Amino acid sequence: MILAGITLSKTLIGTLVVSLAVLVLVIAYRKLLRYLGKGAPVKEHYAVLYGLERPHVTGEVEFYFTLEKPRGIIFSILDNAMNEIRVIADQDYASGGHILRFDTKALENGIYFYCLRSDNQKTMKRMVVQHDNMTA
Repeated sequence: MILAGITLSKTLIGTLVVSLAVLVLVIAYRKLLRYLGKGAPVKEHYAVLYGLERPHVTGEVEFYFTLEKPRGIIFSILDNAMNEIRVIADQDYASGGHILRFDTKALENGIYFYCLRSDNQKTMKRMVVQHDNMTA
């Protein structure tokens, strides 16, 4: 009976020691992450612009971006020399994901950039417009 009590108390103490060690490790890990994350941009202050599904596009394309907080967005198409050639959207958007559709048939074959601007950021991604030549 006494032997069972000693074994039970040792098991309980061992479990408490392991639990305490895990708790200390978790706290230390969180402090390390917080320290390493200092100075990192706050995600909710910025929009995230995603790349296109295909490297070469033709016809209608869908541009996708997300917002953590509502904000005004200007979305435009730039040529290879970074000159704005078309504004697709200039309006306020709610938080969440948004899709903007654009028909590339209005553009000639070549390299273009799509640009998302807000009051605190400017993000661009590259796209290659390549229409099929229908001449025989």
